[in-house]
Amino acid sequence: MSAAVLVIGISGCTGTDLGGAAQSTAPGLPIPSGALATTKPTTSTTAPTAQATDYRGLLLSAGDLSDADDNFNERSRNSDPNNTPGASAFFVNDQDNRAISDTFLVYPDAATATAALRQATGTLPTLVTGGAPTPIAVGTDGVMISGTYPDQDKSVTLMLFTEGRALVRLEFQSAPGDVTTDQFVTNIGKMQEIALRVGLADS
Repeated sequence: MSAAVLVIGISGCTGTDLGGAAQSTAPGLPIPSGALATTKPTTSTTAPTAQATDYRGLLLSAGDLSDADDNFNERSRNSDPNNTPGASAFFVNDQDNRAISDTFLVYPDAATATAALRQATGTLPTLVTGGAPTPIAVGTDGVMISGTYPDQDKSVTLMLFTEGRALVRLEFQSAPGDVTTDQFVTNIGKMQEIALRVGLADS
């Protein structure tokens, strides 16, 4: 691991702020037109309001991410990033030179999740320089890109994939020249895939 220390501010890298411009949905995880189920208006003021599902329990934990090289700590865990069904979490290791954000959005069906994945994949070359999107054997239509942010001195790897009606975005940040290994990225992605496969089957 590189000896260089990358201090990662929470405000700039939380699970709901993934390096993109401010928008109405989680950056990098678009909502195609008509993707979200809408609530029919009601004339009754006493009608019960449907309670939103809390998906935070389907996110990975710090223990899932930690290994012999790094011990990760959870900095935040949020439901419905940018008011969109789903969840996000942000983790930083003890040395403050690696960070991982784990975000997923839940769509009405798998077809909508796939459409959102294709839209998000098209933006990857604008988010990361020095690499090209490549397929990865995680989830459905998994894709990964590694390089650096155009305006930040950080190494970064982004992974996108779908699992059923969920679209996942995993982001791995590290010090320059200390790129997260493909094997680690793949292992983490597969753990999140399994958690969603099991969890969403019961929801």
